[in-house]
Amino acid sequence: MSSLAGVRCPHPGARCLHQAQSVWMNLAVVFKKSLSSRKSREAFGVRAACCRFSRLKTTRASQSHSKRFTLSRERFSVVAKEVTGASVKFSMKWITTILICCVLALTGLGLVMLYSCSMSMEIAKRAVGAKYLISQLTFCGFGLLVGAVVACTDYRRLKTISPYVLIVAGILLLLVFAPVIGFGTKGARRWIAIPHLPHFQPSELAKLALIMFLAAYCERFQRQMHTFKQGLLIPSCVIVMILALIFIEPDRGCTILLALVSAAMLVIAGVRLKFIIPPVIAAGIALAFSLLHDPMRLKRILAWLHPEENKEGVGYQAYEAMLALGSGGWFGLGLGNGRQKLGFVPEHHTDFIFSIIGEELGIIATLAVVVLFIALIVCGTLIAKRSCDTFGALLGLGITFMVGFQAFINIGVVTSTLPNKGMPLPFISYGGSNLLLMLVATGLLLSISRFAVEPVRSRRDPFAIPTTELSDA
Repeated sequence: MSSLAGVRCPHPGARCLHQAQSVWMNLAVVFKKSLSSRKSREAFGVRAACCRFSRLKTTRASQSHSKRFTLSRERFSVVAKEVTGASVKFSMKWITTILICCVLALTGLGLVMLYSCSMSMEIAKRAVGAKYLISQLTFCGFGLLVGAVVACTDYRRLKTISPYVLIVAGILLLLVFAPVIGFGTKGARRWIAIPHLPHFQPSELAKLALIMFLAAYCERFQRQMHTFKQGLLIPSCVIVMILALIFIEPDRGCTILLALVSAAMLVIAGVRLKFIIPPVIAAGIALAFSLLHDPMRLKRILAWLHPEENKEGVGYQAYEAMLALGSGGWFGLGLGNGRQKLGFVPEHHTDFIFSIIGEELGIIATLAVVVLFIALIVCGTLIAKRSCDTFGALLGLGITFMVGFQAFINIGVVTSTLPNKGMPLPFISYGGSNLLLMLVATGLLLSISRFAVEPVRSRRDPFAIPTTELSDA
């Protein structure tokens, strides 16, 4: 600036331009020093600085002065980016804080309600002591540790390993049918049981592995996603193979959930609807054909359509769950005072734990659970929207869809809005594999938020030089 002080300004407009340039350069230095503290970043903003000097009007000047003016404006824009960057971090901090609070609240409520449910299971001698609670706490601690590690790492490293993770998930899905390792109950083989280790459900790993693979694939071929081969044929082959392994366990609910999430990700990635609608219709017809030839699931659908006629048979569990929700009232019967868990609702600690929450804590608690899930979905969507790349956006949306659809299906089944289908309530139901998956997925969302970018609203730049003045100069 000292070298510019001796420059003569023969034209009045050039003198005014020289003064404005000096003011802006001094302003940039002051801003850069004062923005070191958090309060200063909040107190000073780009808009306030622009409004303060927007009244400075310059006239035509020489080409050399115009170049110096542009240089000073670029220096000021660098400082402006620092200010907007601080506001991005500030807003993302609120989003991630709300997300973490929602996850911790749902997980804590699940542990409390699991202990309440295990009290009746001790009376019925179906479990010894706090066995279920200790198992869930073990998975919860391990999930929090893994989730924290994932949140501190760069999620973009998953692009290269996502195919290998999917292959491992497919191998584990095949191992559930092995005679020694695979474990089945109630006509379904969904777990891997290794001696002296807790049971693990490979379909939970397959959910996250398929979402990561689709996100990486769609980013790599995002310019060809509108074509039939790259957009639908190749990813559909991978999706069908994974869904087929889950379908024959059998696990219809997880199959439907993954199909919905995969279809939503492909549509968002740019696959044309005229390509994706025919396979969706064909899959719906195949699912209907499978249900019609499955007596147990067909009875569940009929019990859902006619609950009063089947309340003593197949629809017994859903009917008793509705009684539990209704008997709780606004504020519930009190923690541990529920009656429907005394053998009336068979799966009250897993798929139907939402009904016990309504009975013991009331409608207020059930509405709070719904609000927490809605807030979690909103936070996940905002994180995905502000992701710095396509992979992070699709990965965040896939995780958000997975949590949202699973919660919607579980609550819909408990409230008899949907037919009975066994699916755990995220973060709350008993199930170590599902809880571990949800906590790791939350860590991925936090990792995406660390690199998120918030788009700045387009505003008129008061420092911009009209093209007509530059041409006249």
